[in-house]
Amino acid sequence: MSKDVSIRRLGANEAAVCAEALADVLLDCVRGGASVSFMADLTRERAVAFWRGVAEGVARHERVLLVAEDSEGQIVGTVQLIMSMPDNQPHRGDIAKMLVHRKARRQGIAQRLMAAIDEQARKEGKTVLVLDTVTGGDAERLYERGGWQRVGVVPKYALMPDGAFCGTTFFYKHL
Repeated sequence: MSKDVSIRRLGANEAAVCAEALADVLLDCVRGGASVSFMADLTRERAVAFWRGVAEGVARHERVLLVAEDSEGQIVGTVQLIMSMPDNQPHRGDIAKMLVHRKARRQGIAQRLMAAIDEQARKEGKTVLVLDTVTGGDAERLYERGGWQRVGVVPKYALMPDGAFCGTTFFYKHL
């Protein structure tokens, strides 16, 4: 596990400033074949716009944004807690965009990001978390090791960046 990587929560202004660096991570993940809501033709402009929208969500207290930074301060990973839920689900949060740059994988960064987002969710009063991930991908094992419970699989739920269908596995976790 990489000890020279730090995890921290970004405020809205800092999130907006980091949009370019976060776009680098997103673009790398999509280019590496990750099904994370974007297709292979994702442009830098669109990736930066996505992260600016996330920063706006942070400003509205709808999202918590964590980043993993290497010893040089470069963002190498990120995860979000979506807190904006319907009135009858104030206790629930959704985990989204758990991304680690390919150059920083296999160092325990994703595991550390997930532990940190659990902590942030507790601080925000969330007691039930949900997420989804590509069926059969490495992230499934990560979530199971982290205490997440598999709910089920929806075949052909989403597309891979190359346009191929992929199943999606849903998980939940009680904090």
